[in-house]
Amino acid sequence: MNEIQLERVDFEPGKSFKLFSPRLRNTFLWHYHPEIELVYVVADAGIRHVGTHISTYTQSDLVFIGSNIPHLNFDYRLRSDYHQIVIQLRTGFLSEAINTSPEFAAIRQLFKKADQGIAFTGETKAIAAGRLTRLGELSPYNQLMELIDIFNLLAHSKDAEILNTDQSIKDFILKDKIRMGAIYEYIDASYHQKPDVNVVAAKVNLTMAAFCRYFKRQTNMTFTDFVNQYRIEHAKNLLMQGNNVTETCYAIGFESISYFNKLFNKIVGQNPSGFKREYSGKA
Repeated sequence: MNEIQLERVDFEPGKSFKLFSPRLRNTFLWHYHPEIELVYVVADAGIRHVGTHISTYTQSDLVFIGSNIPHLNFDYRLRSDYHQIVIQLRTGFLSEAINTSPEFAAIRQLFKKADQGIAFTGETKAIAAGRLTRLGELSPYNQLMELIDIFNLLAHSKDAEILNTDQSIKDFILKDKIRMGAIYEYIDASYHQKPDVNVVAAKVNLTMAAFCRYFKRQTNMTFTDFVNQYRIEHAKNLLMQGNNVTETCYAIGFESISYFNKLFNKIVGQNPSGFKREYSGKA
């Protein structure tokens, strides 16, 4: 079993944050770190997996991730070209100022909410993206000032979605790093080949009954429901990348087009053809 990875973040001397553009699309990096992280990625379509939340983003994504929240790299399995900007804050970033200055009250609340993971959309994402893209052109001092202004923008935004409503889930996952890392890796490697609950239960040294109870406690979903959601999110990704419905159905492991349509409609709220047409129109 592969343990969830604790990412070691190195900072330049004299810098309170790290600004970089990682490229890890061929790596399944299920990891966590004590540093708070802001991620902006531009891509046709990708998978967003933060805590127990799994969804698909299109064209771009802006997510604020709190300390020690397990998450998958946002460029995993991207097929087309993409660009990613990641900002990681030193632990205790401006802690005294943020915790004591009333001017930082909104940013203080933003950092607390980040413990559940926050995705930003709409005008907020567009404005923040422009500023993040130009951040590398500034001096270190002006980078810090601009970054604080970006956080202030996010703190007052109504274009925000909390990704994990149950904060206790993070504690469960972190207390059992090896098992959850192994389970997610197994699902990712076999979701298109009918994952077997007996196999994954044995993989983490649990009886099937104990595993089912454990998995439901960790994710608030049954193993079958979780795998189906994982499949459908990958199906959305494939459809947005130009695959037709039949190709997508078989690629994610379904043998029946009618069942795929039914499940897709149940989870997404529309059938795959309608989803593909809607996305093509927006693109």
